Amino acid sequence: MPTAPPHPTAHRVAGASVAALGGACLAVQGRVNGELGHLLGDGVYAGVISTGIGLAVLVAWVAVLPAARRGAARLVRAVRTGRLRWWQCLGGAIGGVVVGSQGIVVPTLGVAVFSVALVGGMVVSGLMVDRLGVGPGDPTPVTAPRVAGAVLAVAAVVLAVSPRFGHPSGLWLAVLPALAGIGIAWQVALNGLVRREADNVIVPTMVNFATGLAVLLIALVVDVLVRGVPGVPPGKWWLYAGGPLGIVAVLTAVVAVRLVGVLLVGLASVAGQLVAAVVLDVVAPTAGGGLTVAGVAGAALTMVAVGIAALRLEGWVRDRDDPGRQGNP
Repeated sequence: MPTAPPHPTAHRVAGASVAALGGACLAVQGRVNGELGHLLGDGVYAGVISTGIGLAVLVAWVAVLPAARRGAARLVRAVRTGRLRWWQCLGGAIGGVVVGSQGIVVPTLGVAVFSVALVGGMVVSGLMVDRLGVGPGDPTPVTAPRVAGAVLAVAAVVLAVSPRFGHPSGLWLAVLPALAGIGIAWQVALNGLVRREADNVIVPTMVNFATGLAVLLIALVVDVLVRGVPGVPPGKWWLYAGGPLGIVAVLTAVVAVRLVGVLLVGLASVAGQLVAAVVLDVVAPTAGGGLTVAGVAGAALTMVAVGIAALRLEGWVRDRDDPGRQGNP
């Protein structure tokens, strides 16, 4: 009898859509945090401000909502009893690296190089994380559609940002978002585990922001010792929207990973980022920016990549589960 798919089509569509929304928020957050870091002259300080605001919102949210408070209590019990290891609550440390790198890399290399490096690390790591079953779901095999979708997604991002590559002299900075991208897959998986134990989406998001802020504060201390005190925060209110945007991004990933796995969350997030980038180039272009044919084509190609990665190859699944059928028409 054919094996029932672990992720029904409706769940895959819903999960990918939610992850794409989170990706769109990440694109806007990158623009906001990059501008804040540029005006402050310190990307780490911009990351601390953004993450600190997000954490304050989440702490207030948990304090007000009874369900969230119960979820926090369940999480504490899970850690105390060993159902959840303490290090499995540290996924947000990667989020701190991502937010900090936005403020450092984007003003120097632009969103283009940042996105390519981040996505390249993320999709490769996503394949491995899904295969190992690190997240809340069962291990997912490395199938041809998943590999093809990952490769196509990287190619799509390269295509989308190709007109915006600047001078290559500072490309070594791209190592930071590349490492962050590798960590994002693990972050999504670990946040999914925390969500499972807390049975609440707000609690893992709060834990994510708390650990991320801890990492950024340590980095800020070193930054101040080396470079001195950063500049005075600017007065434009929208420059402080990075925290709330990050909340939406993490919440959507926590929800979606249970439905579609780590790799597809990453691919759908990339699609959302590219679509949002196209919209931003239309409604709020940056200096020297604007809508490009390559950007639109890259966004469309990423949508195709997400669709390919979502394929399950039902015949392959049946043959794997029933060796007697292998090689038979």
